[in-house]
Amino acid sequence: MKKVIILLAVAMMSVGMLAACSSSENTSKAADKKVLVMATSADYPPFEYVDTNQGGKIVGFDIDLANAIATKLGYKLKVKDMDFSGLIESLKSGQADLVLAGMTPTPKRKQNVDFSDIYYTAKYMIISKKGSGINTVQDLKGKTVGVQLGSIQETKAKDLNKTIPMKIEDRNRIPDLIEELKAGRFDAAIIEDSVAKGFLEKNKQLTGFTISDKADEAGSAIAFPKNSSLTAKFNDELKKMKEDGELQKLIVKWFGGMK
Repeated sequence: MKKVIILLAVAMMSVGMLAACSSSENTSKAADKKVLVMATSADYPPFEYVDTNQGGKIVGFDIDLANAIATKLGYKLKVKDMDFSGLIESLKSGQADLVLAGMTPTPKRKQNVDFSDIYYTAKYMIISKKGSGINTVQDLKGKTVGVQLGSIQETKAKDLNKTIPMKIEDRNRIPDLIEELKAGRFDAAIIEDSVAKGFLEKNKQLTGFTISDKADEAGSAIAFPKNSSLTAKFNDELKKMKEDGELQKLIVKWFGGMK
């Protein structure tokens, strides 16, 4: 009789432990769903970059914006750094829930992912060494021009190349473009103006000018997998941030009120 009681007790304890484990697993899975993976290319200050003064933490305008919206929606954010050219694929393959990387919603990209409303508008800047003689777009004729692989600036260079023959070279990271310029392997590079200005401040031997035509202005938006429910949710919060001035405060913080 004692053996039967002991066996029953052991069986009940086993069932209880299994139930607890199952409950714990379900809770863990539920918690995981509250974590959004944001893919970015952390070489694009002030949008996103690695801050060595903060132990290699990724910071920037896009990071603050994503964290603000995620918090409002009840999510935690996990940032994943990768090359810009792999960001769209990270959404298609399910490695990321969203992309913030100063990305422009081009027609080609829209074929593969969905985009939020525009949250920031910038211009292109052509940078070169001081004394290079490159002062206008026409001066790029016959020059070697660097662009970031997969970027809207790469598309812009190809468009310019139709009327102004030039040699276009691409690199994965913006700092690579800067180093190629300084080494004399590139004559010029096309970079977003707000990003280029940061590099110009640190590299006094470089100079640049913006392409001021309104048609050349490029807007940044948040990218999501096709048919993601997050798109509408982020748009709603983005609209609120524009209306109550919260977005403008972030712009002033990171761009010094340029916009």
